[in-house]
Amino acid sequence: MFLAEPEPSAERQALYEDDLEDVGYVMNSTRTWAWAPAVLGGVFAAMDEAAAVGGISFRDKGILVTATARALGDSYCTLAWGNRLSSAADVTTAVALARGDAPTSLDQREMELAAWAGKVAADPNATTQADIDRLRAAGFSEREIVGMTAYIALRLAFSTVNDALGAAPDGELVAAVPPELVAAVDFGRRPASRVVPDAER
Repeated sequence: MFLAEPEPSAERQALYEDDLEDVGYVMNSTRTWAWAPAVLGGVFAAMDEAAAVGGISFRDKGILVTATARALGDSYCTLAWGNRLSSAADVTTAVALARGDAPTSLDQREMELAAWAGKVAADPNATTQADIDRLRAAGFSEREIVGMTAYIALRLAFSTVNDALGAAPDGELVAAVPPELVAAVDFGRRPASRVVPDAER
């Protein structure tokens, strides 16, 4: 990443320890956001609230984030959430979304989720009443539409900070992602070439 290692603090240490417990290493995105832990906490809290309002399940998040990150050109979140979607659905579905295709394995509701995420990320001023009508026809309420749209927007904000400040996909992350998904992500920042040893964390 472009920034120096965050200064030592209790907040930074808490973020690092969370990563070590969850994934076994400190993510480059965490190192970036550790300069402003309170901002990161606010973004994540807002994401959680938006997901609750939107009735978004874990699988839904995988679809929304993978489609959103792909449309933005963010390799980091496409790999991270595409990998999670590979477990929640299957690798073929994740690869299709990472390529910007419409996976045949998704039902109509999920197809509309992916399509809406792509449209909001690519050009929010280009959406139409017909797009909203399709979401309604797929079973989404007005409240859920607002919630999912807010979730997409917050994911865009999170990815934008990571990308602008040079947070590249972690070597450890890429090693854990199915090879076909890695091959499909041919955009955005290239993966970090070096795995940070425990001693440097």
